[in-house]
Amino acid sequence: MTSRISTPLSGVNQPFKGILLIVVATFLFSSHDALSKYLSGFYPIVMVVWARYVVHTLLMAGIFLPQSGLRVLRTKRPLLQLVRALCLLGTSLFFTTGLQYIPLAEATAVNFLAPVLVTALSVPLLREHVTRGQWIAVICGFIGVLIIVHPGGELFTPAVLLPLCSALFFCFYQLLTRKLSEIDSPTTSNFFAGLCNTLVMSALVPFFWQVPTLGHGLLMVALGACGMTAHLFLTQAFRYAAPALLAPFGYCQIVFAGLLGWLLFSHTPTLTTIIGIAVICCSGLAAVWQQSRR
Repeated sequence: MTSRISTPLSGVNQPFKGILLIVVATFLFSSHDALSKYLSGFYPIVMVVWARYVVHTLLMAGIFLPQSGLRVLRTKRPLLQLVRALCLLGTSLFFTTGLQYIPLAEATAVNFLAPVLVTALSVPLLREHVTRGQWIAVICGFIGVLIIVHPGGELFTPAVLLPLCSALFFCFYQLLTRKLSEIDSPTTSNFFAGLCNTLVMSALVPFFWQVPTLGHGLLMVALGACGMTAHLFLTQAFRYAAPALLAPFGYCQIVFAGLLGWLLFSHTPTLTTIIGIAVICCSGLAAVWQQSRR
């Protein structure tokens, strides 16, 4: 019987299962974003984001409370969990607002600056050493965004700051997730974030309330279900395969976003946009590859 040597690119147990889970998760995230874009055409952003977190939290409560009880909410760093949850909420609000002005694929691509920003900000915040190659990847990521929103292009508007802010919040969310993963379980972190954001949005939603139609109500349930299932699949994927192996497949989300944008909103990305998206993908993959070599 031969023993398997674990490397940053080898699967932890079952790499194919991990890859399948992350691809399905990226499709669900893209579907979640497409539903957000569609519903925000009829209802206020606050109401759409509220529906996403309410359903997310109720489903998680149904799955995990019978097993673990209120232990699932027990955290050693409540303040850090609160800041992490609010970073995720900031991402949701900025990204959903951005989708009103920017096509799905382009907004998703700009949001994928987050892994590149994580590399840049891990120096001052996590005291990590970043190599010259990783800095080149960071610069290339920003060049990719500039290609997408090039001056004179139709996306060269203040609205592009919305997915950029979303990427920044998502970057802080990822950094805090990395820090909290040493302290709390992923279930505790996900449940805490869902519950906290549900409470915040529930305080705001009465000021923006509109009674949804039955069809739109069902789509709101689907929105929350897509978000929660995607997070669960993502967490499970990392149990089966190493992060460096899975990272490239995370970029399937941009492909799915492009397909859904084309099918549902009749939007076809331009050649310049496709080049910009490719540069962002390459910079993110390069940053992951550099990290895995260390």
